[in-house]
Amino acid sequence: MRLARKRSRNRGLTLIEVLVSMAILSMIAVLIYADFDSLGHAKKMETIRGDRARQARSGMLRISRELSGAFLSMHNPANLALQVRTTAFVGQNSSPFDRLDFASFSHKRVESNAHQSDQAEIGYFASPDPDVEGKMDLVRREQTPMDMDPKKGGAVNVLVEDIETFDVRYLDPTTNQWTETWDTMQPTGQFNRLPLEVRITLTLKNAPSGLDPVYTTKVMMPMQQPLSFGIPR
Repeated sequence: MRLARKRSRNRGLTLIEVLVSMAILSMIAVLIYADFDSLGHAKKMETIRGDRARQARSGMLRISRELSGAFLSMHNPANLALQVRTTAFVGQNSSPFDRLDFASFSHKRVESNAHQSDQAEIGYFASPDPDVEGKMDLVRREQTPMDMDPKKGGAVNVLVEDIETFDVRYLDPTTNQWTETWDTMQPTGQFNRLPLEVRITLTLKNAPSGLDPVYTTKVMMPMQQPLSFGIPR
């Protein structure tokens, strides 16, 4: 009897016990992997949400900052044949993507001792992504030095990716009404005057879950009349 008890204590695991143990360990491993996978997915989505929101906010902030430096100038040579630049503020309505081009004191020199002023032509409009079908990006155009065409030229860079709408409205100080277009170059438009305020609405396309896709801001225009200091009246 004593020998039988000793043999019972020393015997190994049966095949069934090994299989049950392996099944339990496999279930634990699957649960742990699922938790880690869920955490990884949540972290990835949070990163995407943060990147998209950061890009939209920084884009709207840049537009607001450069719009606040918009200006018109009456400083032209007496001989118009010698004129090499023109200033304008042109807002075009083309739902769902408007376009805005204007002169602004917003150019930043990136090279020391560069012979550049702070004046530049700035443009904002939607452009298709050449690599992704159906994807539209909000791009920024900058031309410096300024030239005679306020709507063309310069370098174009993506500001906000994958947008659904870009809507710009202008508050006319003479009527106190919001309008969808503005053109300081047309005598029948808003010749030589800027709006009192600009309202911008940007909507992201395919925004990740939990992120508000709509961003709206208003910008007061400090310089509504053309610069004319030094010009005899």
